[in-house]
Amino acid sequence: MPNIFSWRTSLSPWSPQPVDGPPPAWLAMIEGRAFIEASTIPLALPWLLQRVPRGDGHAVLVMPGLMASDASTRPLRQFLKRLGYQARGWGQGRNLGPRPGVQEGLCERLQQMHRDSGGKVSLIGWSLGGLFARELARQEPELTRQVMSLGSPLYGTPGADSNPLVWQIYKQFNETRPEHIKSFRGDCAPPVPTTSIYSRGDSVVAWAASVEHDSDATDNIEINSASHLGLGFNPLVWYAVGDRLAQAEDNWQKFDPPPPERWLFPRRLPSR
Repeated sequence: MPNIFSWRTSLSPWSPQPVDGPPPAWLAMIEGRAFIEASTIPLALPWLLQRVPRGDGHAVLVMPGLMASDASTRPLRQFLKRLGYQARGWGQGRNLGPRPGVQEGLCERLQQMHRDSGGKVSLIGWSLGGLFARELARQEPELTRQVMSLGSPLYGTPGADSNPLVWQIYKQFNETRPEHIKSFRGDCAPPVPTTSIYSRGDSVVAWAASVEHDSDATDNIEINSASHLGLGFNPLVWYAVGDRLAQAEDNWQKFDPPPPERWLFPRRLPSR
């Protein structure tokens, strides 16, 4: 069992660059702050609706994290609908990992949303859902407008970059052979504009595992002090997601919020 009083047993949230390792064990003791993050949404909503640009009405597919269902992403989807997007859940029940039929079902859902909307679809995945979103974009890049992951374990050693309890839950439902996990994670970003949103306060997935490779079509957005369970309810995450979705399809740019919001987001980000 990790020693919660030792910095040597876990990755420090304040490491300047991403290093392979699990999140500090003590962060799990304050993961309950997710309820505080969720409770701030009603207070922040007027600001969000005023400051986040309205969308162009394109379709958005949102995928939940491990053991979660579409119910967990409903608040985010309702917000996106208020911005004008056609936001839908993944429709695959509870997310238990890359089980037979799930990816095929997602491909069918993406294709249907593409037909219904008449345009490319943006993909958003929370935690494990981010891996599904990225893999879906790899399979169907011509149907995908962009991908966003929220606190997803993109890189690093599987199992070594997550909370041990969460890893044990994952193992109960899925193969954990390295070649199986590597094929699901991939070793680079999908061939579409890709944004990773993460927090150094994440107690489930080590923040370093969420740092995306730097390129003209990738970006990293850090959310100060957010919990893993609160990423889908955090006002700053909603702001960043809305900002990304509002970009013109043929003019994707890295995140650069205007001065009133700029101070809310770290400007010097680690790179991979």
